[in-house]
Amino acid sequence: MSTASVPLPAWINYGVIPLLNLILAFFFSGLVVWAIGENPFEALNFLIQGALGRGDAIGFTLFYATSFIFTGLSVAVAFHAGLFNIGSEGQAYVGGLGAALVALSLDHYVPWYVTMPFAIAGAALFGAAWAFIPAWLQAKRGSHIVITTIMFNFIGAALMVYLLVNVFIVPGKMAPETRTFLPGGQLPKLDWLMALFGLKLGPAPFNVSFIIALVMCYLVWLLIWRTKLGYEMRTLGISPTAAVYAGIPYVRTVIIAMLISGGLAGMMSLNAVMGASARLQVEFVAGAGFVGIAVSLMGRSHPVGIILAAILFGILYQGGADLSFEMPNITRDMIVVIQGLVIFFAGALEYMLRPAMVRLYQTARGK
Repeated sequence: MSTASVPLPAWINYGVIPLLNLILAFFFSGLVVWAIGENPFEALNFLIQGALGRGDAIGFTLFYATSFIFTGLSVAVAFHAGLFNIGSEGQAYVGGLGAALVALSLDHYVPWYVTMPFAIAGAALFGAAWAFIPAWLQAKRGSHIVITTIMFNFIGAALMVYLLVNVFIVPGKMAPETRTFLPGGQLPKLDWLMALFGLKLGPAPFNVSFIIALVMCYLVWLLIWRTKLGYEMRTLGISPTAAVYAGIPYVRTVIIAMLISGGLAGMMSLNAVMGASARLQVEFVAGAGFVGIAVSLMGRSHPVGIILAAILFGILYQGGADLSFEMPNITRDMIVVIQGLVIFFAGALEYMLRPAMVRLYQTARGK
């Protein structure tokens, strides 16, 4: 029997194997650091201290992780339906337009907690709308979702630049951005949460969208594993032919899955637009949509795994900035190499260790 078909306990599939892949990634990253003449253990210490050693560092780490949770969930929902949504970057970008329009409209009149639910709906609606056309083309015309969502990333970026330069720019200013939102259009920082642990948030933009992200994780878990729609999506993802034969509507399921996926990506904009900068700016997504692909792969498309993987990439982002400052030989490009190795081992080679784990597990059970 092929090792691919041998079932393993969840604690091995979702715990041991990803952990071993991560250890391998850091081992080879250490070799790269050593090859350029730096001490890998010292580099790891700077990385951890830069990401988790201070209250503001933890705040920045969780700020990055919040964006990655949203985009990781976006990729995961589509993946469960057998769709590889590469368009989270563009969907998050356009979702920022929805959040910004709500903030600009309401910040003069109501407090942030009234604006927030409308902003969530606006960001999700605009992100879902940007995912609709690729979804329809996949469901009705067979156009591959990877190609169409990649193209829509570029179209979305061009559209947003046009709007910011020609429509939303503040008269008399050069920067292509909206006006700064008033307090009624801003999401407050989570100073109180950090204070519970005796930490000071400082300048870190860690904000309420983190709580929204955790709520979305729970709702995605309910959707995928506790609803009829989630069952239909998972069935379609495992075998489209069997799903259609069983009476599951292909077109409806594909479109709904992509709308949910796009909505989750759009909600990522809450963190950056209403939480960090309090205005809509060019390129605010900053690659979070693409990182979400790695986060989803490493987290095995499960909300709990996505949270842990998002925090890991938050550590790499925040700790990497301090590392490149403390060790100038380790540039930002080197940090990207380390991130790439994590993606390589945790994503592309996620099943490399499975045959060995199957043999060890069978030996331990006396089979």
